[in-house]
Amino acid sequence: MLTLDNVFRASRVLKKVIRQTDMIYAPNISKEAKVYLKTENLQVTGSFKIRGSFYKMSQLTDEEKANGVIACSAGNHAQGVALAATQNGIKSIICLPDGAPISKVEATKRYGAEVCMVKGVYDDAYNKAIELKEEKGYTFIHPFDDKDVIAGQGTIGLEIMEQLPDADIVIVPIGGGGLISGVAYTIKQINPKCKVYGVQANGAPSMINSVKDGKIETLNSVQTIADGIAVKTPGNLTYELVKNYVDEIFTVTDDEIALAILTLLEQQKLIAEGAGAVPVAAVLANKIPDIEGKNVCCLVSGGNIDVSILSRVIERGLKMSGRKANITIALSDKPGQLSDVSAIISETGGNVTSINYASTDLNMNIRDCFLRIDIETRNQEHIDLIKKSLKEKGYEIFE
Repeated sequence: MLTLDNVFRASRVLKKVIRQTDMIYAPNISKEAKVYLKTENLQVTGSFKIRGSFYKMSQLTDEEKANGVIACSAGNHAQGVALAATQNGIKSIICLPDGAPISKVEATKRYGAEVCMVKGVYDDAYNKAIELKEEKGYTFIHPFDDKDVIAGQGTIGLEIMEQLPDADIVIVPIGGGGLISGVAYTIKQINPKCKVYGVQANGAPSMINSVKDGKIETLNSVQTIADGIAVKTPGNLTYELVKNYVDEIFTVTDDEIALAILTLLEQQKLIAEGAGAVPVAAVLANKIPDIEGKNVCCLVSGGNIDVSILSRVIERGLKMSGRKANITIALSDKPGQLSDVSAIISETGGNVTSINYASTDLNMNIRDCFLRIDIETRNQEHIDLIKKSLKEKGYEIFE
């Protein structure tokens, strides 16, 4: 099983390969707690995964290295294995689910791996990788359920304890559980009083369900913008470590994740992928208990978000934070109505960005129309003020 010696050994091996990522104070994340961000999104390859991948590779025999390695991943582990293999002169084949972000697929190829796209999600890519391992004799590098991989991820726990020795709470994303297993085990050995909480997307709650029911369970499907933690089945090792060393697990919605990505982008000038933003999402959504006055570390595990979906995520985040509103108003189809509505919105400080006019909806009177307006706003209170002003002028708003 995992020992603290394994983690320290991994730290020595990784010293010249990875960077010790910064611990950044983030005063705007919470009014109640002192929140710090452990910025693994700024790590080599853009995520923490290089730690476990490289350390595992360093422990292979010469024969295993000669046979080549194979891995499966939603993207970040793929890049870690690809880079680690290339730096060690080892052939690597990576099985990725066909829904993996294009940016992660292309980055994996750039790091020198041969990519095999597999229809489905992570678990389908895993099955294909095991099939190829048996067929070709490759050495399989598991993304989370491996002692050496977990030890590599545990080096983040060492850094957190060094950079924030008085941490009261550390919040970590959970997919298969490799990251939080290493971090929680390491932190609990050094400071047993420090709480370690895990966060999953509520569209992929495999670990929280398994821990609650006391046995490893497999989800029928997973659906979340946090593709890096979209795992159907936790690992055997990680399940036991999480059960023994993690204090509690929480879930967040995709909307809460989108708001966290936007908040990190605006407030901290940091780009986080969905999986990396879930600890911040849990704090913003007030999911974490007894946080007042505490030193809280949110582990931002990765920043490899596909730019093609970033605009959609920002749009969701703007709506979640009350920075953008869609209002539908019923109007009598006569001159001056649009001008009057625009004047009311302008007087209350809103900025109209688009208007859609519909006069053929079967749910309205034949002389009426629906006016759908997109407005830039300050917050939810501002939206409520605009709606209140419109209603006071006699306009009917459809929620």
